[in-house]
Amino acid sequence: MTFPEVTVDTATLFEHIVGREHVILDEEKRQEYAQDKTEDYSFLPAIVVKPGTAEEVARIMRVCNEHRLPVTARGAGTGLAGAALPTHHGVVISMERFNRIISIDELNLQATVEPGVITEVFQNAVKEKGLFYPPDPASSGSCFIGGNVSQNSGGPKAVKYGVTRDYVLNMEVVLPTGEIIWTGANVLKNSTGYNLTQLMCGSEGTLGIITKIVFKLRGYPQKNVLMLIPFVTNEEACRAIAAIFTAGIQPSGMEFFEREAGIKTFDYCDKVLGSPVTTQLPENMNAYLLCELDGNDEEVLMRDAERVMTVVEKFESGEILFAESAAQKAELWKVRKNISPAVNWYTLTKSDDVVVPRANLPKLISGIKEIGKAYGFNTVCFGHLGDGNLHVNILKETISDHDWETKIPEGIGEIFKLTVSLGGTLSGEHGIGIAKRPYMPIAMKEANLELMRGIKKVFDPNGILNPGKIF
Repeated sequence: MTFPEVTVDTATLFEHIVGREHVILDEEKRQEYAQDKTEDYSFLPAIVVKPGTAEEVARIMRVCNEHRLPVTARGAGTGLAGAALPTHHGVVISMERFNRIISIDELNLQATVEPGVITEVFQNAVKEKGLFYPPDPASSGSCFIGGNVSQNSGGPKAVKYGVTRDYVLNMEVVLPTGEIIWTGANVLKNSTGYNLTQLMCGSEGTLGIITKIVFKLRGYPQKNVLMLIPFVTNEEACRAIAAIFTAGIQPSGMEFFEREAGIKTFDYCDKVLGSPVTTQLPENMNAYLLCELDGNDEEVLMRDAERVMTVVEKFESGEILFAESAAQKAELWKVRKNISPAVNWYTLTKSDDVVVPRANLPKLISGIKEIGKAYGFNTVCFGHLGDGNLHVNILKETISDHDWETKIPEGIGEIFKLTVSLGGTLSGEHGIGIAKRPYMPIAMKEANLELMRGIKKVFDPNGILNPGKIF
């Protein structure tokens, strides 16, 4: 699909809507909106517009729809699938001015938030009131809450508490044609027509631009126990995960990482963050589980921790490290949350986040290593294995540019075929964007894709909103 260019007259219209100071035409400044965290992709937008209200977004969309200009909504730029990159250049609508927590309703356990609020800022604001917003992606200190909704982000707490869509009650959305709608109601139960709220979650900015979100909240769990459990092999760690859940234990976090991921992250924390990790990884072990239990009764948590120990003793595991203080807990979570930036600091990567039923994780991870050998690439694996979501980072290292762009994508296709054969799918939380778009037929029948295209056409008849993503 081809689109017309953004003209000087159109740029002037945008300046009238949002003010000249909120329109970026300078190429150097536009370059800041050309990339995210997906490999080394770069697509320079023709213009960047920064609205501050839903009405301004609506007016911008009406201009773009009338002139058939491609539009990409952008959050903090932390995406890993290229879903918010302006592949057709055109107009980037930056949501950075939508940064208000509008209200926190303590009686109804709800909060109304704009999409440009940083996730961790929102979490901390509700925590001050004794409330809990569980979705916690690794980039929570920088990512926007609207991007979390658009990608249906998860994070470590998803294994017990669910993903972003499980906390969205209602949304204000600007459609590509400029209409402003609310997708649902601020209620816990709703059986009134199609569920547009859930449809918007995970739609990667292709159906509308989110301008307000109503979240439901929980009471904050007061106590937690954190264990670092080492294993001789990746496969043993994966088998132990399924056994822990089979034993009736419900961790609030069950994170996995390989030894190589840990070593690179220790190095990154020391040399880049200037914050060396004092906790040591047990030697002669190749895989680690970070198992967290939370609640309000310390005796119950300790009993569950003992049950976890009993389960893992049946596998090839080492001595369990119990985090002894809040500082040590924070340090262990720092390691886990910095694995992705550490690996990308080490070398360029292709990042995928496949997901399978828990019991199939041993076959998945051993199969990925075999595919790597066949195609000549090394992988660093980590992720939320409590819910079957494995992050696979393929390392460029000494691979030639030609093989990186031709041979390695074939190997990625084999990983996706393996994943689907094990009952899984292409993404648990990073989304499809442009990085996984070529592989969608592996996971979806053409009938599924046609339904999606039909939904897209209803919302966006001229195909201007985030074109080229998903399919």
